Amino acid sequence: MSLIGMVLHSNFFRSIALLTPTPPTFSRLYIPLLKSLDSFTTRTSSAAAISRVQQYPDSKKPISFQPLPLSLSYCSRKSGKVSSSTVCAMSKPNDAETLPSSVDTSLSPRVKSLKSSKTMVISDLAATLVQSGVPVVRLAAGEPDFDTPKIIAEAGINAIRDGFTRYSLNAGITELREAICRKLKEENGLSYAPDQILVSNGAKQSLLQAVLAVCSPGDEVIIPAPYWVSYTEQARLADATPVIIPTKISDNFLLDPKVLESKLTEKSRLLILCSPSNPTGSVYPKSLLEEIALIIAKHPRLMVLSDEIYEHIIYAPATHTSFASLPDMYDRTLTVNGFSKAFAMTGWRLGYLAGPKHIVAACSKLQGQVSSGASSISQKAGVAALGLGKAGGETVAEMVKAYRERRDFLVKSFREMEGVKISEPQGAFYLFIDFSAYYGSEAEGFGLINDSSSLALYFLDKFQVAVVPGDAFGDDSCIRISYATSLDVLRVAVEKIRKALEPLRATVSV
Repeated sequence: MSLIGMVLHSNFFRSIALLTPTPPTFSRLYIPLLKSLDSFTTRTSSAAAISRVQQYPDSKKPISFQPLPLSLSYCSRKSGKVSSSTVCAMSKPNDAETLPSSVDTSLSPRVKSLKSSKTMVISDLAATLVQSGVPVVRLAAGEPDFDTPKIIAEAGINAIRDGFTRYSLNAGITELREAICRKLKEENGLSYAPDQILVSNGAKQSLLQAVLAVCSPGDEVIIPAPYWVSYTEQARLADATPVIIPTKISDNFLLDPKVLESKLTEKSRLLILCSPSNPTGSVYPKSLLEEIALIIAKHPRLMVLSDEIYEHIIYAPATHTSFASLPDMYDRTLTVNGFSKAFAMTGWRLGYLAGPKHIVAACSKLQGQVSSGASSISQKAGVAALGLGKAGGETVAEMVKAYRERRDFLVKSFREMEGVKISEPQGAFYLFIDFSAYYGSEAEGFGLINDSSSLALYFLDKFQVAVVPGDAFGDDSCIRISYATSLDVLRVAVEKIRKALEPLRATVSV
């Protein structure tokens, strides 16, 4: 039985009210959502909005969704009318819609132009289904499945017990910034002073503040694809233009320096590099980074934003090179890192930026008007994390060992599947797998699969496996799978995906 007629909520919608004699399939509802979240019709609902309860097979817990203020109505309309098979929950306008026409309640073009994150859509959707008793295998979220190491957690607990719960310095407590300087010197060969370090509420905030600090309207931000979903939207927030440079799976998704050089103009302001990469797991070898650095050196306005959040999750013989350590790149590089991935501290929200003093000061000014300093408790935990030893010591090494075992299992399993292309990741905990050979196939009870969104939703709808469509990362031929979960879960996922592909082979040539 398909997951049908469900009323689901996420960060982007609080309720979807459906009244259908024969409800649309789950896939019909969510494929349009993932393809274009704006394609849904936004409606406000009254307190009497209708919720729907449906029992999922093999689940003891009913799926119950309560009415909330905002709803999105999925309607099948023909000739401007609601089709006879679908009745959408309509309701009276909210207060904003009844205000005098002289009152302007419109949103800014900057915010309206932003795209919502498909990783969040899928992750929230899967979490909601699991909470409701649906046995979804979740491979969407990029979050370590390990607990925060005990010594780090204890440092946070002790901070609370010691009353270290007040505002910190906007740039971060001196103790942590000094520890970051030591880390960068010993592990990355980079010499920074504490006033060149800005501690933020996660690496994402550091990235955004860096983009806002250096980019002006009309500037170009160079982004190799596949890319992390927020890079393009952060560029747009700065009124800059994202310039996407595709890479090839045959090149392990690494940027070709010659292609980069052909795309640079006088408007090029920032090149964003992520190594190890989300979503591909690719690691840039030092020799390739050196070629890129030679090209950067020819363009006086061009700076590099180096996202190194997965630095410690790397598999030998691959090694990590900080871009700022390359000749003549120190003053042109903004390095972003954090604690979420390597130290399993996603909920602690702690990251940092290192770079030229005046740019870090500008980012600090931005932060002072946005969030002020990071959590004082988290910062004490961060000091403990950096005290574990080089690259996190044995604690992080054990996590990386588990990730590598999972990677090896998945690479072997998917290489055995007909029509599947894969590049073996050298870092992070993702596989970016090319399933495009199955596009054009049709699944019974689901419909046509013609892109990464429809394939991802086929996996979720029919086989309860949550993955992220590649078009979220700028490459529609692939699907991203996170292996930040146990081997037992991954074995179940592989078997489900194998079974999901079997009926598709009959309708396409793979």
